[in-house]
Amino acid sequence: MKVVLLESLGISEESLERLAASLKKDGHDFSSFPRSDDRDENISRLSGVDVAMIANMPLSGEVIAGADSLKMISVAFTGYDHVDMKVCTERGVAVSNCAGYSTDSVAELALGLSVAVCRNILPCDRAVRDGATKAGLLGNEIAGKTVGIVGTGAIGCKVAKIFRVLGCPVLAYSRTERDDLKELGVSYVTLEELMASSDIVSIHVPCNDQTVGLIGEEKLAMMKPSAILINTARGPIVDNDRLAEALTSGRLSGAGIDVFDMEPPIPKDYPLLKAPNCVLTPHVAFATPEALEKRAVMAFDNVCAWISGNPRNLVY
Repeated sequence: MKVVLLESLGISEESLERLAASLKKDGHDFSSFPRSDDRDENISRLSGVDVAMIANMPLSGEVIAGADSLKMISVAFTGYDHVDMKVCTERGVAVSNCAGYSTDSVAELALGLSVAVCRNILPCDRAVRDGATKAGLLGNEIAGKTVGIVGTGAIGCKVAKIFRVLGCPVLAYSRTERDDLKELGVSYVTLEELMASSDIVSIHVPCNDQTVGLIGEEKLAMMKPSAILINTARGPIVDNDRLAEALTSGRLSGAGIDVFDMEPPIPKDYPLLKAPNCVLTPHVAFATPEALEKRAVMAFDNVCAWISGNPRNLVY
């Protein structure tokens, strides 16, 4: 089999060589390239290739259709909405993902964003550097606040458990209810009740046809004026233009956002950049050395499992 990695996995060359060795010792060919967003170059790189490996670079239907020998795509990411799944389905290309590698890192950033917004950490930092005091910078405690978790997969479950430890009542909305969360006192409710009752709403659903625009003007209007929204999932799940309007008008207290309608860099006229009390991070929730090493191992394991005829973590 010919296996090609189309972008860096964020690990050392030593780690990459160690992981690739498991393929090479079985007689498979492995090569890697720096990321390119040029369609024709990627089609050329995939010529005669059986397995493509990517992280979060988009893989369009044109590139997939132009890869004449492609049989499998190993996505070193939890989400796979950046891969044209329709074309993969039409051509019978198997796709695997690496769900679970970033559970801890994403959950920790969701907490970090919540603390940053509630305690005015960025304005406080600026005040100290500008020689100012705490005047006007009193924050809010998280303990005792009601937290709403939208989506209780692995990451949402972890976030729920963290906030329960902090003494927060937790509400949840998800397609599937988890008994382990119920035992911790988490209450499953409708999305409408969650939005209306929560002081902090944290988004943890995948991006698909059912969730794009899930948190739009209607749902944002249900939130308390004192509430904050946290999104470390996928940008298009939230209507960020309407979110910016809600923050600017004071209809919503604050937000912590790691994901946008596009990958950073964000255009300078993007509305959230000027919205008040909005802490923004450049899609870094998953990006820790520990998580990147985990996902690289999973991505290679998925390839080896598929080659051996025992595929796992398939999303198609």
